[in-house]
Amino acid sequence: MIRINLLPHREEKRRLRQKQFAAFAGITIAFGLMAAFLVWFFLDQQVQQQQTNVNYMKTEISKLDKQIEEIRKIREETASLLAKKQVVEGLQSNRSEPVQLLDQLLRQLPEGVYLKSVKQTGTKVGVTGYAQSNARVSTLMRNLGASPYLENPELVEIKAVPAPANPNARVNEFLMNISIKRAKADDGKVAPKPAAGAK
Repeated sequence: MIRINLLPHREEKRRLRQKQFAAFAGITIAFGLMAAFLVWFFLDQQVQQQQTNVNYMKTEISKLDKQIEEIRKIREETASLLAKKQVVEGLQSNRSEPVQLLDQLLRQLPEGVYLKSVKQTGTKVGVTGYAQSNARVSTLMRNLGASPYLENPELVEIKAVPAPANPNARVNEFLMNISIKRAKADDGKVAPKPAAGAK
């Protein structure tokens, strides 16, 4: 009987299989590394792109913040200019007011009444004076109430005092409040001017 030794053949086959396995494992590792590199590269590109986007957004937000700050300053300046404009318009519209007030007081002043002081605060005017009698103070109040420029005469106080020019004589010292009629800003009407011959 012939005996055949198969060990070298089996050993050769085992070595071949080991080589194939090593080659397959190497290829698999290479593909795995390549795939890992590609995934890492892709993710890195995505991160860089996101970072670029974030930096761009920060730059744009900074620009918008500056624009908002400029708009806020412009609005503040506009509001300040409008306030100044309204003050100037108010001064222009009321610049003849003291002249008209004194003119009306003189026109409506009855005989026997003398003014001591006139003080204006806004549209309110305080008038202090002397009258020979209470009736003359009443006449003054009626005249002021009928004035096209003045309104709401209100007697605050009246009392008998020695006359400034003659301490032996007695006169009535009075304190009166009146209001000035002003044009309304919303209806565009102008306060009526006193007639040339008004008394």
